[in-house]
Amino acid sequence: MKKVAVIVAGGSGTRMNTALPKQFLLINGKPVLYYTINTFLKAYNDLNILLVLPEEYISAGQEIIDAFFDYKRIKITAGGTTRFHSVQNGLKLIDEESIVFVHDGVRCLITTDLIKRCYEAAIEFGSAIPVIDSKDSVRVLTEEGNEPIDRAIIKLIQTPQTFHSKIILPAFKIDYKDKFTDEATVVEAFGLKVHLVDGEENNIKITKPVDLSFAEKILSGQKQA
Repeated sequence: MKKVAVIVAGGSGTRMNTALPKQFLLINGKPVLYYTINTFLKAYNDLNILLVLPEEYISAGQEIIDAFFDYKRIKITAGGTTRFHSVQNGLKLIDEESIVFVHDGVRCLITTDLIKRCYEAAIEFGSAIPVIDSKDSVRVLTEEGNEPIDRAIIKLIQTPQTFHSKIILPAFKIDYKDKFTDEATVVEAFGLKVHLVDGEENNIKITKPVDLSFAEKILSGQKQA
């Protein structure tokens, strides 16, 4: 089946203490976004990418594509005011039945194994949401104060959140709500259940300088292997 990855890279550099958005920061001489795109293109030869960027950084994204990739497999579109609207803008460009991956552009340690697991699960169940266990103790705020929750029943959500196009395309036509923090919450609001799959510990979202250092070590190790 046709495969499309909507890579959302609309973040800023606020928590990185840099004016340059984190997706354009360099790791071993290449932008964070390069590693994300490259892994998806390597996962499947017939996979195409819809890259969603802030309008003012579309030219910077195009420079990355021109320098490293086959432009025929990648299209760029402008993001929206929220993640929901940015994903919605990317989905508008899908006009064929597909398996759709929605991925954070700054999760640059994504592996082809995880992409393929999500694809196979989405083929079977209609959706695939990668998750990992919580290693920390968890508490919930209550009217009386707070109380612990069994961390064994808590899952931490990652991307690529993967869906059959017959599910995600109509789901993203509903009205936006503040509770839509990811694609899974949108699909559930549309009235459908989502299927969880095992994520990966290293599949972190680059948000702080320490994350960038961690990613650099992992990617340097992969290069030497």
